[in-house]
Amino acid sequence: MSDLPPALPVTFRPGHTRAVLLTAGVAIFVVIAAVAVLLEQLTPGERISFVFTGALLFGVLALLARPKVVADDSGITVVNITSKRHLEWAEVIQVNLRPGDPWVFLNLSDGTSLPTLGIQPGIARQRAIADARTLRALVDARAVHDPEQARGTDPGSVSG
Repeated sequence: MSDLPPALPVTFRPGHTRAVLLTAGVAIFVVIAAVAVLLEQLTPGERISFVFTGALLFGVLALLARPKVVADDSGITVVNITSKRHLEWAEVIQVNLRPGDPWVFLNLSDGTSLPTLGIQPGIARQRAIADARTLRALVDARAVHDPEQARGTDPGSVSG
């Protein structure tokens, strides 16, 4: 593995999870809409409510498939289910993915931690570990902060 971080911009997202969620969403919508069309005893209002319910379920699954992390020259943009936050490189102190964590956490210069749902080990654990290491290399290469914190002195953090 190369010690150099990848060229920017880089987008990290849970591809397998996203594919499963969107496929399930489309399938659910199609089945519910087909039922609405095929059941002859339904009134037009009931048919509309079936289609609306299918669209609502698809929308929820599409929201769950939304998370991603985009690293570019200006910093890191974290897109979670219902929120989006842009961070300057210097704001990110450490990238953590500990055993058992549901996703990566970014330790920030203000003392808080930001969950980063765009890198999650759910279905593709090795991919998430590689993505976390890549993000850490980018943070280490671009951020200006205490080198001891940048190296991840916390033994539970992902090492590069």
